[in-house]
Amino acid sequence: MSDDTGPGLSVDEFVDYCQTQAGLLSGRVETMRAEANDLLSEIDAEMTELRSRLEDHTKAVEGTDGPSTPPGPDNSFDVDALEALEREVKEKQLLVEAKQTRMELFQELAAGYTDLAAELQSSVDDGDAALERVVHFEADNDAPAYFADRQTMVEAVTESRSSADDE
Repeated sequence: MSDDTGPGLSVDEFVDYCQTQAGLLSGRVETMRAEANDLLSEIDAEMTELRSRLEDHTKAVEGTDGPSTPPGPDNSFDVDALEALEREVKEKQLLVEAKQTRMELFQELAAGYTDLAAELQSSVDDGDAALERVVHFEADNDAPAYFADRQTMVEAVTESRSSADDE
């Protein structure tokens, strides 16, 4: 497996790699958290608008002392608009839930990389063994799915092996 590590990568380099991956994942979590907070602010604003419209309609209805008559066609209460706003709020709530789930998954992988870095530092003396541990970790945790813009070790090793097989 020494061909895969290139010019003798050290355990410390794999530790740095794991720490970098964990940092990138944590940064992505912060970005998702900001996006979720923005969505929550939008939900709050839409809920305030929904409540306001309902309160305005309730006040208008409470003010009548005469006999009750069905509203005429000039009724200013727009049920369709309120239902559309309610659908938007529900959709945004689902987006927030999905972001929260993604954030948890990213945090778990970041913690895994951090644990792996500590494990490599304390119990691995050979760069090849460190590479093997990192590759297995990334394969077991589907790490490439979390790094769309960055190649992981497992991808690099797979690519290296497939190009060696082509020769």
